[in-house]
Amino acid sequence: MEAAPASVAVPLPRAAGYEIERELCDAASTRGRGPLRIAGVDEVGRGAWAGPVVVCAAVTDLSAPPELPGRGKRTIGLTDSKLLTEAHRDGFAELLPGWLSGHAIGASSPEEIDELGMTEALRRAAVRALEALPEPPDVVILDGKHDFLRSPWRVRCEIKADQRSVTVAAASVLAKVHRDRLMAGLDGEFPGYGFAGSAGYPSPVHQAALQEHGPTPYHRMSWSYLDDLPRWRHLKKHRDPMAGAGQLSLL
Repeated sequence: MEAAPASVAVPLPRAAGYEIERELCDAASTRGRGPLRIAGVDEVGRGAWAGPVVVCAAVTDLSAPPELPGRGKRTIGLTDSKLLTEAHRDGFAELLPGWLSGHAIGASSPEEIDELGMTEALRRAAVRALEALPEPPDVVILDGKHDFLRSPWRVRCEIKADQRSVTVAAASVLAKVHRDRLMAGLDGEFPGYGFAGSAGYPSPVHQAALQEHGPTPYHRMSWSYLDDLPRWRHLKKHRDPMAGAGQLSLL
């Protein structure tokens, strides 16, 4: 009898580290400054068709972050929420609030996104999160290459910071779990849109419901998906092009 093939271990995502935070602290030390309070900031919901954009700001004391038990002797390290399973995200969401020095959530509603554009809505959500922290940070690490926060915040932009920075990874997990749960809570009010599974992103179930029933009060009404819905495109809102940048189809 042929032996069954040995099971192949699935590689675990690499855990985030403190390389960016250490670099910031070293630079501050050479200038004679004391310890820095560093906030990691990450967002979720930017590309969704429904629901708010949510931002989390997280601050650590640069200690080793919590881990989750994996199979055998393996452990699951904290990293970008998109690289973790839902169960692992939920597990970290239970542990992180007790470990972090501080964290806060900010959001901008679909109405704000329609009125102001995504860039300004995102900035407002991030400012709300940062201003809700127990103490203001000295510097903010943003995931990506664009500083949407601007003055007066001191910002360090880093591509893939959610995979390289523990503080940004923590913010990534908490923002996603918070928004996913919020969107799942809309399923009872608007069944059939698949909000629990898609979180407002354009899944096939979501798109079919839009074709049949049209947008809900939680949908972003200035976005171009309405151009593809002949029965509902008359509902589309057209924002003043001088109000800021966003995902719009200005006609």
